[in-house]
Amino acid sequence: MIQQNELPDPDKFPNADVVIFDGQCNFCKSQIKTLQRLNCCGNRLAYISLHDSRVAENYPDLTHEMMMEQMYVVDQAGCRHGGVNAVRYLSRRLPMLWLSAPFLHLPGTARLWRWLYQQVAKRRYKLAGKSCDDDACSVHFD
Repeated sequence: MIQQNELPDPDKFPNADVVIFDGQCNFCKSQIKTLQRLNCCGNRLAYISLHDSRVAENYPDLTHEMMMEQMYVVDQAGCRHGGVNAVRYLSRRLPMLWLSAPFLHLPGTARLWRWLYQQVAKRRYKLAGKSCDDDACSVHFD
């Protein structure tokens, strides 16, 4: 499984957009590993787990609860893109995802994409488990 130290770190890549993800979620780590492979055209992205203390220091406006509900991308202008908006942003940012952009940006589909993202996000530990040994990273399931 991917380790946080294998990913480009925001401190080492200050000109990259920062992807904040659940580093205790096996499903999330798998998706981040795929995203990093798609980041083939340079270091456009750096990654940090929402459980890293630097997140609270650098992004105090993003609460733990907000980040447990969805991943965030913080772009170079400081804009926060959460959940499906982050996915849509990345589809425009990474050339390897440009083919998916037209589908993600079809007029009238934002509500559907948001709902699908939320369904996966709230079941992510059921899909692939979590990589912590206690209940500190538990998520409430519906």
